[in-house]
Amino acid sequence: MRLAAVAALVASVFAVVLGYAKRLAPGRVTRIAVRLVSVGYAIPGAVIALGILTPVLHLDTWLGNMFGANGLVLAGTGGVLIYAYLVRFLPAALQSVDAGFARIAPNLDASARSLGVGGWSMLRRVHLPLLRGSVLTAALLVFVDVMKELPATLALRPFNMDTLAVVTNHLAADERLAEAAVPALTLVLVGLLPVLVLARAIARRS
Repeated sequence: MRLAAVAALVASVFAVVLGYAKRLAPGRVTRIAVRLVSVGYAIPGAVIALGILTPVLHLDTWLGNMFGANGLVLAGTGGVLIYAYLVRFLPAALQSVDAGFARIAPNLDASARSLGVGGWSMLRRVHLPLLRGSVLTAALLVFVDVMKELPATLALRPFNMDTLAVVTNHLAADERLAEAAVPALTLVLVGLLPVLVLARAIARRS
């Protein structure tokens, strides 16, 4: 769960930065960057894992030759796995944050600038308080997706770390179904979190 929490936090921060950059400078470069980021959600986790693992292994070989290091330096670390989660699930967080930005009237930005608040200070003082619900939803979506993600986790995880999805997969493969039921039900319960949060948010607005 700690890995999912870190991935959710990182994805939420990147989503807010990208969403604000898109709002602040809605030019061609920003649109292309956002589209490139959004591609990851349509690519299977196994493909993303291979796409990340290949250059990382080459980089490990280069670092080993340069510094005389033995074994893997970057591959099989939590940082590489977090990066894979970011590539895979950042679009989900960005979609939620974009929806939050869309609900903020452009006139509010003009009013903030007239009072001397602009740039990233506007994000911190004006937009972030209004984006709490959207950022929380984005973090929950990424958290749940990371908890359920299996192919990229199997390929990139550190050797001494197992997630609930990995444990469930191993137990089910060994036909230890009774033992696999506990982590599988935990994943189901975690998956209900965004549903409950969204239901409460909808009930408050109605």
